[in-house]
Parts: sequence; structure tokens; C-alpha cells
Amino acid sequence: MSPRPPLSELFPPGPFRFHLTLKRGDAREFFGPQDPTGRLLAERAKWIDADPPRYADLQPEGEPLLAELGELAAREWGIAGVTSVRELGRRLEPDMLLLAPDADGAYRLRGGALCFPTGWALEEKMGQTLDDIHGVVPGLNAALAAPINQFLSRLKPGAVFFRDNWGIVTTDELNLHTSRRAPAPALPVQLDRLWLRLEYQALLSLPRTRGVLFGIRLGLHRLDDVARDPEAAAGLRNALATMPLEMAAYKRLDGIRSKLIECV
Repeated sequence: MSPRPPLSELFPPGPFRFHLTLKRGDAREFFGPQDPTGRLLAERAKWIDADPPRYADLQPEGEPLLAELGELAAREWGIAGVTSVRELGRRLEPDMLLLAPDADGAYRLRGGALCFPTGWALEEKMGQTLDDIHGVVPGLNAALAAPINQFLSRLKPGAVFFRDNWGIVTTDELNLHTSRRAPAPALPVQLDRLWLRLEYQALLSLPRTRGVLFGIRLGLHRLDDVARDPEAAAGLRNALATMPLEMAAYKRLDGIRSKLIECV
């Protein structure tokens, strides 16, 4: 199954809500190479080389997870001889995060290569639990913290599951690290200067360490193109109209939401 569903499927019917919709898929399809031009890996290398701790880092607790992931990458994705998280970050197209349960069973971020974040910073979240990381998202922990942790603890070896997330941004640049201070969408609304930014996410078990690999690929669609897809446009309008005020503010859309609904 492709990790990239039609745009219309990104917006479930009914009012905006958090949902843990997971679809089983193929890890090799997601984590294996997809970009024949090599531009994606070149940009990843650029950011990792520019500031290694900011874009690829690993806590000591993450070393066993990286070792297991290295074996998997060599066996399944043709990426052999990787011994550091920075090298893997240069050779693996998706962003990847390594999660492991602590003594209390809470999953903590132990490392990863995050070259294309959407408004957050790996170095600020390292070592935190998922509940802590998700705490900035209004209402997410109340709705999904228990199901997420239950799902991760029951993830079977070899199984990979896909989900997706979306936002609206003012640039088609891939790297939106907080330090780069990408401007929020603002009036006047110009659809050809706004992008629907999609995160296609994958969750894969690392059975020996009981860890989880969390992968992220990006998709970018200019909003004037989205507006020409009737089903996608209707779904986006409904999501914007029914989104709680706190969520609109978190997504930095509160200042343009009403006008954006008119324009899409």
C-alpha cells in the first residue's frame, strides 16, 4: 500500500478531531530510495554537515536502537556499513526518529536524523516522552496519548503502519526548523503563495531493543492546486471551519482562517 493517499483522504468527514488512523504498508517502499535525482539526500547532507547536533544526534540509550536499525537498513534497504546516526541520516531519504520505552514503559525520543522538521527542533525534544513532545499540541494527549502508547507497546515485529498529518505553510522549503523562523501565513490570502504541507509517517518495530522507528516523508502541494481538486478543497474547508480555536492558533492559521475558507 502506498504511504501517499489521495489528498481527499487526508480530511475525514465530520468535524475536525484527532484520529489515530493507521494503515498497514510496506517498509521497503517507505524507507527505500524514491528520489532518482539524489537531490533529497544532497539536501539532507547539507544540513547535517552544517550543524550536526541540530539535525542528527543520538543519546547513549539510543545506541542499541541504532545498531539494530543499521542491520535492518543493510538487510532490507541496501544501506550497508552505517555506524553513526549522522551517516544514516545522509543515506536514508526519510527523516527518522528512534523511540524506546523507559523503565515505566513510556516511549522516549533517544535519537534520530531530522533534517526537515515542521516547526520543531530535535535538540529540544531529545530524551522527552511522547506525552511531553505532544504536550504543545492542544487536545492531542487527551484524545490520543493512551491509544498511541498502547499501539506502540503492541507493535509486532516486521509490521509497518502509515499515518499522515497536515499543515499550511508559506514556503516550499523542506527544512522548517524553529531556528529558521518561517513566517506564519498572513493576509492577504494568496493561494499560489501557500502550501499544504503533508507529513507521511511510518511506524516500524525494532523487536530486539523493543524500540520503534518513526519515519517521516514530506509532500508539498500549492494551495491553488489543492483548490482545483473539489473533494480535497471541500475536506480542507470543513477541517478549517470545524477546527477548535486553540488548534487553529497552534497551526498558525487563526489570523487567516475565515478568509482561507472563502478562497480554497
